[in-house]
Amino acid sequence: MKTTKSFTKRLKVTKNGKILARRKGQNHFNAKESGRSQIKKHGTTELPMSHKVKSRFIIGF
Repeated sequence: MKTTKSFTKRLKVTKNGKILARRKGQNHFNAKESGRSQIKKHGTTELPMSHKVKSRFIIGF
C-alpha cells in the first residue's frame, strides 16, 4: 500500500520509534484564543499508532 507522501513529510520519527507531529488547530483563527490555549498548541505531540500503521511510515520497522 502506498503512503501519503505529504503526510509523512510532516512527521518526525524519534530514535525510539515514536512518531511526532504538530498539534492540531494551530493554523488559523487563533486571535480569539486565550494566551494559555495558544501556548498549549505550540510544539509537537505523539501520535498513537499501532505497529502495523507505523510500518507504513517508518522504513524497516
